[in-house]
Amino acid sequence: VGLVYMFNLIVGTGALTMPKAFAMAGWLVSLVLLTFLGFMSYMTTTFVVEAMAAANAQLRWKRMEKRKDDEDEDSSSGVSDSDVLLQDGYERAETRPILSVQRRGSPNIFEITERVEMGQMASMFFNKVGVNLFYFCIIIYLYGDLAIYAAAVPVSLMQVTCSATGNRSCSVGDGTKYNDTDKCWGPIRRIDAYRLYLAAFTLLLGPFTFFNVQKTKYLQIMTSLMRWIAFILMIILALIRISKGQAEGHPSMAQLSGIRNLFGVCVYSFMCQHSLPSLITPISKKKHVNKLVLLDYILILAFYSLLSFTAIYCFRNDTLMDMYTLNFTNCKIINVAFIRYFLGLFPVFTISTNFPIIAVTLRNNWKTLFHREGGTYPWVVDRIVFPAITLIPPVLVAFCTHDLESLVGITGAYAGNGIQYLIPAFLAYCSRKDTQLVFGSGTVNKHLSPFRHTFWIVFVLIWGFSCFVFVTANIVLSESKL
Repeated sequence: VGLVYMFNLIVGTGALTMPKAFAMAGWLVSLVLLTFLGFMSYMTTTFVVEAMAAANAQLRWKRMEKRKDDEDEDSSSGVSDSDVLLQDGYERAETRPILSVQRRGSPNIFEITERVEMGQMASMFFNKVGVNLFYFCIIIYLYGDLAIYAAAVPVSLMQVTCSATGNRSCSVGDGTKYNDTDKCWGPIRRIDAYRLYLAAFTLLLGPFTFFNVQKTKYLQIMTSLMRWIAFILMIILALIRISKGQAEGHPSMAQLSGIRNLFGVCVYSFMCQHSLPSLITPISKKKHVNKLVLLDYILILAFYSLLSFTAIYCFRNDTLMDMYTLNFTNCKIINVAFIRYFLGLFPVFTISTNFPIIAVTLRNNWKTLFHREGGTYPWVVDRIVFPAITLIPPVLVAFCTHDLESLVGITGAYAGNGIQYLIPAFLAYCSRKDTQLVFGSGTVNKHLSPFRHTFWIVFVLIWGFSCFVFVTANIVLSESKL
C-alpha cells in the first residue's frame, strides 16, 4: 500500500508536461536523462530513509536517557516501578504504527517506528543556517507548485471553453496556434478569459488557505482514480492512432536547446523525498524497503517512457501542448465528446483537490520558520498575514505567465534540485556523523543506504551544484539571444 501511495505521489502534474519536454529535447537525450535522474532520485530516497532511521535512533536514545533520570528520581520519591512501566508501555503503543505494536521483542534502535518529518530531521542534524536554508528551499518549491497549479486550471478551462465556441469546437489539438490576443467570446480575448478563470479559481479555492484541510481521504481516492483513467486513456488513444498509421510525429534524436526544461520537468516528476516520512513509517516490515522502492522507480520510469514515446510519435512537435491532456480535445483524435471534455478538464478536477493541501502545507512551513520557543502569534498574523503571503505570490506569478513548461522547469531545476539532491545528501552525511558521535564508530544503521560510500554523497552534491550552474547559465544565454 505504501508503494502504491508512492507511485501515486510521484506520477502527478509533472507527467502531463513531460511529452512536450521530450519532443523539444529529442527522444535519445530525453530517455538517457530521464533514466539517469530516476537513478539519482532513487539514491537520494535511500539517503532520506537512512536519515529517518538515524533520527529514530537519536529520539529513542534520548527517551531512554530521560527514563533513566526519571527512574532515579522516582525511586527516591517512592513511585512504584509498575506505574512507570504501565505508563511507558502506553506511550510506546500510542507512538508506534498499529502493525508494529503486535511485534514481540525489543526493537532495533534504528527501527523506523516514529514519523520524523524532513524539517525535524533538519533541526536535529543541521546547524541554524542549514535549518533556515532547508525551510527556504521547501517554501520556494511549494510556491512553484502553487503557481503551476494556479496556472494549469485556468489554462485548461480557457483552451476547452474558447475552442468550444463557433466553428472551432474541435480545434484545440489540431495544430492551430492561438495568440493570447485572439478572440475567445465576442470582445473577450483568450488572455482575458484565462485571467477571469484565474480570478474564479482564486476566489473558490483561496479561502481554504485560511483554514485547515482535513479528512481528504475520499477526495484523494477519487483524484487517484481519475488520474489513472486519464493516463491510461491517453496512452491507449495514442497507441491506436499509431497502429492505424495516422501518427504524425517525427522526433529528433537530440536537441540541446530543450535540455534545460527537460531537466526541470524530470526532477519535478521524480519528486517524493519531502513526503517519504509519511509513506515509509507506517510500513510494518521494512527489511526490503530499498528493493521495493527500486521496483517502484523502475515501474515509474517505464510508465513515463511509455507516455512520452507514444506522445512524441503520435503528435508533431509543434502541435504538442504544454498540458498533454489538451491534445485529446481534437475530434480527429477522439470523436466521443465526453472523453474529449473529460481529458481536457482533467487537470481542473485533480489539481483543484491538491491546491488547498499544498497551500496549507506552505502556510505551516512559514509558521515553523518564524516560530520561537514558547512564543505564539497574534491572531491577525496567524489567521491573516501567513495565509495572505502564502496565496498572493503564486497567484501573481500565474497572472503574469501561463507558460506551464517553463514554470515546471524552473521549479524543478532550482527548488526541486535542492529538495531532491542537496538536502538528502547533507542529511545522510550529517546523520552519519551524529550517529558515530552518539553511538560510537562501530554502530551500523540497519537502514544504511546501499550507496554507503562517501563518494556517492560527494557525487550527488557536485551534481546538484553543477545543475544550478548549468540551468542558470542556460537561462542567461537564452535570454541574451532574445
